[in-house]
Amino acid sequence: MTAFSLEQLESIVRTRASSGAADSWTAKLVAAGMPRAAKKLGEEAVETVIAAVSGDRAGLVSESADLMYHWLVVLHLGGVPMSEVLAELDRRTHQSGVAEKASRPPAG
Repeated sequence: MTAFSLEQLESIVRTRASSGAADSWTAKLVAAGMPRAAKKLGEEAVETVIAAVSGDRAGLVSESADLMYHWLVVLHLGGVPMSEVLAELDRRTHQSGVAEKASRPPAG
């Protein structure tokens, strides 16, 4: 197993986002703005679901990597550090999923 972490990927995204490098997909995606990055995130989510449902293990691994990368780009554009998301997940683990969902305000 690799020692590569999401924290490392978040740092790479942050660095490349501000690089302005013409050969950086991250820089181009960030320059295109949130609507483009969010659309890409959605596309990768759908591709991940398709790989999972079709039993494509290699595709599931590859698409999951794409999904996580694009998620971090969207977080970066939204000004949300991954640590905030992890803190929210940590908060939620202190109660059952059913109780946590019931405590949310109604959607609307």
